[in-house]
This record gives sequence, C-alpha cells and structure tokens, in this order.
Amino acid sequence: MVIDVDDTLCLTEAVCFELENEVLSRLGRRPMSRAVHLSTWGMPLLDAMRERSPGLDPAAFTAAYRLVLRDYVRAGRLDVIAEENLAALDVLLAEGRRLMLLTSRTEEEMEHLLAPEHALAGRLTAAYHAGNTLFRKPDPRAFDVLLADTGLRPDECVYVGDSPGDAQAANGAGLPFIACMQSGIRQAHDFADHRVDAFIDTFPDLVGAVASLEAALHRP
Repeated sequence: MVIDVDDTLCLTEAVCFELENEVLSRLGRRPMSRAVHLSTWGMPLLDAMRERSPGLDPAAFTAAYRLVLRDYVRAGRLDVIAEENLAALDVLLAEGRRLMLLTSRTEEEMEHLLAPEHALAGRLTAAYHAGNTLFRKPDPRAFDVLLADTGLRPDECVYVGDSPGDAQAANGAGLPFIACMQSGIRQAHDFADHRVDAFIDTFPDLVGAVASLEAALHRP
C-alpha cells in the first residue's frame, strides 16, 4: 500500500491556504485567493507560489514558511490524521500489508510526520519524498526508488491519492490507482484521462476497496 499525504491521509488544502497566506502577510504581500490556491494545489510548493504570488522572492518565502510551518505543527493545526484513518491503517497492517508514503513534499515538510513520537511511527515501512527520490509526481519515475528498495513489481502495489497527477504517476509506473475523494476538491470527471481502479469517498473506505481489487485480481 502506497499512500499520498495531502488530502488523502489527512486533509490539508484549507489549512495550507491559511498557512501560506500567513507567510505572504509576514512578507508584506497581498493574500492569494482560494480559487488561485485550488487551481495550483498539488504542484510543488515553490512552483505553485510563483503563480499564487507573482514576483515572490523564493528564498524569503522559504525562510518565513519554515517559521510558520513550525508554529502550525506545534499548535496541532496541520497534518491532523483522523483517528478513523489511523484505524484503517491498523486494519491494513493486520491484513499483512506494508504501508508506505509517497509524496512530493520536501524532507522538511515531512519531518514531523516521521518523528519517532508521531502516531505513524511503527505503522510505516518507509516514506518517499523530495528528499530521498529523484523525481516528483506526476512523473511516474517518482516510484522508482520505492520499487527498487522493496523489490516489488508495480502490480504488487496500489497507490491511493487525490489528484489527477497522482493517477498519472501511478498509471505511468504500472501501479493500480485508487482515488480518494474526501476533500471534495476534485470530481470523478477530473480523472477522465487516467485509469482509476476504484473511487473512495473517505479514507477508511480504502480497506474495502483494496479487498475488492485483490478479489478481482484473483477471480478466475
């Protein structure tokens, strides 16, 4: 099981909109609109910020972002993983599945999620991010390191994410793909150009979706 982070394992777009506008405010820049944020959601952060705030100094943004990110994490406002999502992970683990994260986030953005005291500790086999991979989604080569590390074939894995870019990466790498629609940001028609093996309304629905896919795979 390979799992995306943002708006899949946890709902983050709305709070990231607030966080990034707080950074822009500290830099004396105008806030972005929610529409602009949504239209660039899923892009690597600095690439997105070039569109969200044209003319932004990337170095100044990065320095201020680190401070605001730390404050949001300490206040428990960012990356809150619902108890029912953790329970779903435990069911998948009990079924003998290995759980891995694959995200376009930077290593710094993942540090708190991978801390030894975090709720994910002991549940994850590995986590892949911009700090330990060479490519980012939607490039299918984003899965190269994961597949090499585990020795798994793409058809022995499944990727669950929330965006067409996630689907594009999984399709290109040969992994089955499950689209999590819980955030409400995307609709089924947004995935029309990509293969989706299952749609789920909430993250805990992943347990049943994986079981159904596995049963279909072994059906004579």
